[in-house]
Amino acid sequence: MRNTMAAGLAAMIAMYFLGGMSARHEIFPWPQLSALRKMVGGEKAAAPSRYTFDDKGRLTGDESKTPVTCPIQTDRTAVLLILGQSNAANDGGQRYRSNYGARVVNVFEKRCFIAASPLLGSTDTKGEYWTLLGNNLIASGQNDSVILAALAYSGSEVARWATGGDLNPVLVDTMKQLQDAGYRITSVLWVQGEKDLVIGTTAEAYQEHFMSMVDTLRQHGVQAPVYISIASKCLEPSNGGFKEHIPDNAIVRAQLALSKSGHGIREGVNSDALLDGEDRYDDCHIGGTGAEKVSRAWMNLLRGDRHLETRDNPP
Repeated sequence: MRNTMAAGLAAMIAMYFLGGMSARHEIFPWPQLSALRKMVGGEKAAAPSRYTFDDKGRLTGDESKTPVTCPIQTDRTAVLLILGQSNAANDGGQRYRSNYGARVVNVFEKRCFIAASPLLGSTDTKGEYWTLLGNNLIASGQNDSVILAALAYSGSEVARWATGGDLNPVLVDTMKQLQDAGYRITSVLWVQGEKDLVIGTTAEAYQEHFMSMVDTLRQHGVQAPVYISIASKCLEPSNGGFKEHIPDNAIVRAQLALSKSGHGIREGVNSDALLDGEDRYDDCHIGGTGAEKVSRAWMNLLRGDRHLETRDNPP
């Protein structure tokens, strides 16, 4: 009896270790048993989601969106093409929606939706501050309507936007769709640089790739000013960044040089200097207080430049 129990216990221990080794190293019989279980029980269906994405992770559908007739552009319509990485995409810590109904819209694939976070056309599904900027532009009396064309990819480096990069054709397609929808871009807003600081892009390479992207814009009929933000700060390894931030770095030097280089390039919001630690909910991405600050700064910048354009080009 004791011999039988000992043999049984030894067999159970052997089977336990055999099963563990088999599962860990994907060797017989684990793959076969796993496949049999799936065949008998069936794959567990993914939970339904209101969101749909393309093969690059860009948000292309949201069942909660409200489609509307696209506004007709006038001289008091802002058509904003939004480019960059996560701090231009749907990675904000606060969501917003239009306070003015169809006067602030998110345009995507020649369709318009009442603007609300997250915006179609960019990656991720959290908050963003561009809708808040649209609200502010209308509340200030600067614009009667605001068209948000969002095209920002979390974690993208500048080289991906240049000629030959994988995002350059998406940029070209977006411009063509806006033109086909009857829209003329009034401002291009670029918020990017954190990724390039981490991977060690040189100032010269950053400028070269950025100018290649600007050339793409110009070659496809976009004559609007291109605002380049001073953005390089994304802290902590959990965000792919560093423990500390050095304000005087190669990316900031490149961004400042580009903003003074002509070619219709202007300095955008300096989020590195503007935002405190409390304004970033995870040491990198912009939270609610940060959204208030950057949207107000963009509004003031665009308003000031509109006054200059009106003075220099009276109706």
